[in-house]
Amino acid sequence: MHESTTKRLPILVLNSISAGGLMRLPTDRYLVGKDVEEPVAVLLRSADMHGMTIADSVRAIGRAGAGTNNIPVDRMSARGVPVFNAPGANANAVKELVLASMLMAARQLPSALQFVNGLDVAVPDLDKTVEDGKKRFAGYELQGQTLGIVGLGKIGCLVAEAAIALGMRVVGFDPNITVDAAWSLPSQVKRAGSVNEVLRGAQFVTLHVPLLEATRHLVNDGNIGLMRAGAVLMNFSRDGVVSNAAVLDALRADTLGSYVCDFPSADLHGQPRVLALPHLGASTREAEENCAIMVVDQLRAYLEQGEISHAVNFPSVNMARESPWRVGIANSNVPNMLGQISTTMANAGLNIHNMVNKSRGDMAYTLVDVDSPVAPAVLQALQSISGVLAVRYLPEQT
Repeated sequence: MHESTTKRLPILVLNSISAGGLMRLPTDRYLVGKDVEEPVAVLLRSADMHGMTIADSVRAIGRAGAGTNNIPVDRMSARGVPVFNAPGANANAVKELVLASMLMAARQLPSALQFVNGLDVAVPDLDKTVEDGKKRFAGYELQGQTLGIVGLGKIGCLVAEAAIALGMRVVGFDPNITVDAAWSLPSQVKRAGSVNEVLRGAQFVTLHVPLLEATRHLVNDGNIGLMRAGAVLMNFSRDGVVSNAAVLDALRADTLGSYVCDFPSADLHGQPRVLALPHLGASTREAEENCAIMVVDQLRAYLEQGEISHAVNFPSVNMARESPWRVGIANSNVPNMLGQISTTMANAGLNIHNMVNKSRGDMAYTLVDVDSPVAPAVLQALQSISGVLAVRYLPEQT
């Protein structure tokens, strides 16, 4: 596909997106709206795309947030369509919510507020009622307590820093920690060898992992009983990371002090010592703008330069332009693809000036700069190679 420079590229918006992000789409280059036809990209937050008919014209999807469970990623991969997200852009907002949750649980603030809201302020002995009632809400301080963190990405690292600043001890576990995250992790964090070790050793446990088959019901009937009596479990990842049935059993048995999560559900609703928030993790002005800016910049880099960063289904590929004529090719990660691509271009008389190829699992992606314009017939020949999923022609904008 040749993204024309003579008309505005339509981008379909499915949710309200921060103006700070949308402003980064130049109006002379992009047509952005909720009713655009034949969009080249889709920009969304929480809209569920699984039941949607996604137009054949769509070349990229951008989620202004971290999770992509609302997007049919596998279906898009089969079409050679990258799905971008904004990991870390909402990290500070989630960190602050974790801190608030610890304070609410430790100081019994929700119950105390409920008590105050239920007072009859017209009674003459209100002060005595307050003094007598507050005894039920005596709590404890965070300083000196142990916080366990499962998942040491951007959010986990920020939570660890904040907890240490409050005088807490921190133990963390992440079997897939990245090099960047490891460098960012405060040296005071004690590394645990397993999720169970974290559960066993902490007064507070907070979860910051994606929802995958490997993390579904990460906290369950088999390990929730390892937690200290009165411990607080916090889930600001995804609903399915914790078994609600296990939480309810542990609360009823008094082996769990309280459960704080960002996902209201029918089985948890109204349960004592459950504090369910209405998915507030990234609901700050700053986080929404950061997410929108990050994902819009990623979409533009892909649509205009063919470059990829923070796609959940594609490798990261960046290449400085050394030619006005560029081709981006998404293909299955199988042998001899580069050879076939190079041969097809050579047979068409094209000289490859620079090339970058990266793979990620079953997906591979190649950027090629050539020394002369690429004819439509060459693009069609590339598209017809078995295993090629998508071809995009990206001549430099003038």
